[in-house]
Amino acid sequence: MRRVPRDPYTDLPAVPDFRLTSSTVADGATIPLAQCSGIFGAGGQDQSPELSWAGFPDSTQSFIVSMYDPDAPTPSGFWHWAVVDLPVGVTALGLGTGEADSSLPAGRHLTNDGGLRRYLGAAPPPGPAHHYYIVVTALDVPTTDVPDTASPALALFQTLDHVVARARLVPRYGA
Repeated sequence: MRRVPRDPYTDLPAVPDFRLTSSTVADGATIPLAQCSGIFGAGGQDQSPELSWAGFPDSTQSFIVSMYDPDAPTPSGFWHWAVVDLPVGVTALGLGTGEADSSLPAGRHLTNDGGLRRYLGAAPPPGPAHHYYIVVTALDVPTTDVPDTASPALALFQTLDHVVARARLVPRYGA
């Protein structure tokens, strides 16, 4: 039986959308091989996609960029990437900036579910396609105030009351 993918943001408080674009990944399209995982054996390069965003509310003071797979065969999905504390002046991440904190124009990585502080590409097990929610979350505070040891889930939980808008792309990978 094939399950219908569930949008993990459905049950969160509604906020306005803004524009997120990429020359690397597209909404509903297959993730390119370079953005898949070599670390987890999918033959990719674990290269984070190029992203840029605009049209967020004037009250925005910082951003969180994340990638989450709700289709992972775990009760909690799988966090592939999280960058926090991006100041409002940063409205783009270049191709491959997810490799290390030193690759970022600002902000810092949190540890993903693979135990790494970096971008970890798509590497689903055989079976139905997985959906990868690449989301830029606009916050009305300049910092998340979470420790480097925080998970992406904790950072988003602790900032939920400060979310003023969200932008997303949902590429997929797999059968």
